[in-house]
Amino acid sequence: MSVAGRSRDTDIDTRVLKVAGRQLSRAGYDAMSLAAIAAEAGTTRQALYRRWATKAELAAAVVAQLADEETGRSTADPFGDLVRELADFQRGVSRTGRLSLVGTMLQDTTDGDVRAQYRARVVAPRRRRIRAILDRAAELKMIDADADLEIAVTMTTGSWYGRTLAGDRPPADWPARTAALTWRAVGGTVPS
Repeated sequence: MSVAGRSRDTDIDTRVLKVAGRQLSRAGYDAMSLAAIAAEAGTTRQALYRRWATKAELAAAVVAQLADEETGRSTADPFGDLVRELADFQRGVSRTGRLSLVGTMLQDTTDGDVRAQYRARVVAPRRRRIRAILDRAAELKMIDADADLEIAVTMTTGSWYGRTLAGDRPPADWPARTAALTWRAVGGTVPS
């Protein structure tokens, strides 16, 4: 797209999204400043507004980039799939700014559309993948058919947040240990 004979600088998008992501995770949505983002990204507020009409649109664009890649297709080993899914979660949540971004999404002042985007792009896909792994394990009679899988899904990633909030760093083997505890809780026998 050209404006008055000049081509659009696509590097601005990359710089702005990086700076906005850092601000969103460190300061929260309410304190996120478009003027400060523009200045740090080396552009103008007008350039930001040409790309994102509102602060909420910019924050939603940041969130849209956060979706983690799927860990892969299911295998004949649902327990191994659960460990791999939790290892992927651990990698994602351990990235700089990701955990504080979770806190930002819990703040009452965060725009509802931004929070909805975060849930749809980050939270819901992970929960669906974990639930699918547990559903497959139930179909294969590896866990109890009547196990409360909705709570089990929450236990998996929730244990990371619980430890972190308590000031306990999750151990390096957190994925395997969490998968084993969850597996036992739903009536499964952990493979040796």
